[in-house]
Amino acid sequence: MFLSRLQLANFKNYEGQRIDFSERLNCLTGLNGMGKTNVLDAIHLLCLCKSHSGLGDRNLVRHESSFYRVEGHFEFQSGEQTKIVARFLAGQSRIFERNGNVLERLSDHIGRFPVVMIAPDDVALVQEGSEDRRRFIDSTLSQHSTVYLASLMTYNALLRQRNALLKSFAEHNRFDAALLESIDRQIPGPAAVVFSHRKTFESSLIPLFSDFYAAISGGRERVGVAYQSDLEEKTMEELLADNLEKDRIFQRTTAGIHKDDLRLLMNGLPVKKFASQGQLKSFLLALRLAQYEALRSSTGMAPILLLDDIFDKLDETRVRHLVGLLLGRNFGQVFITDTQRSRIEAVISEFSGDFRIFEVDNGIIST
Repeated sequence: MFLSRLQLANFKNYEGQRIDFSERLNCLTGLNGMGKTNVLDAIHLLCLCKSHSGLGDRNLVRHESSFYRVEGHFEFQSGEQTKIVARFLAGQSRIFERNGNVLERLSDHIGRFPVVMIAPDDVALVQEGSEDRRRFIDSTLSQHSTVYLASLMTYNALLRQRNALLKSFAEHNRFDAALLESIDRQIPGPAAVVFSHRKTFESSLIPLFSDFYAAISGGRERVGVAYQSDLEEKTMEELLADNLEKDRIFQRTTAGIHKDDLRLLMNGLPVKKFASQGQLKSFLLALRLAQYEALRSSTGMAPILLLDDIFDKLDETRVRHLVGLLLGRNFGQVFITDTQRSRIEAVISEFSGDFRIFEVDNGIIST
């Protein structure tokens, strides 16, 4: 599967642009702020129904415009061609279309066009709280398991209801055990499904991650990840019962799979505290490439790989190892952005496959 064409209208800093891509390697060069990352964000939007930047639809609209439209043409090895359109008009809800038909449920779209993006803000996986690391897990599992995505959505909906109920109890100085129990009975089922999938993901991720880190760093350090969950010690039913009084005091559900985390380690120590900038960048690259390989294995399809500004803060040795890794393995369709065209040209000088280089200048793309 690959993206053959992208058309943008009033998306971020693009007034109107059509880009025809190579099915293997696409490089976008230009100064910072010219719109390179916006192209990757548009691809991310088409594949996962959301911007990688996390911006709301109104903030994706070009300045002084009232709408945006993003159109992508995907081709599969079977010969099938699919057109995906994301469009938004101010004051209305965003609409997704597949071959001209409006998608009623976006969850049915997730996973049809798997994608992995590696970006500078990946540093949040290490430096920020557990929410970013759970999002990393969920982004992977939701793209290959409809059961996981449905269970996660159900759990999150019930969690919102339960937290709203706990807050209401506190505000009105009353407690309705039967009403809370009606929600609590529904939570353990989807929680168990999510927990099981995450445990399986951990076991498949670890060897892939270690292998990629060794390839990028030259085997300089030992790295690891460890999944942590309240459900490893107790069932969800037990957690809800044991923490009831605490939940009432804090007016929220204090234990469960929504508190899961990944411990990220280097030489047995937390990466956050002891890794250099180069080590941290290598760590995050390896983590994302492991995510990519896990997705390919589970879906049987090579995801689109989006690499945004990946060479910054990597020494020459790590860059050489990374480039050899990317070009030496079959990563399907790859998109790379960089501020230095000369560096991009050096990167692909040893690549014998099909590639295209695009110059991005203030929302205008040329070859």
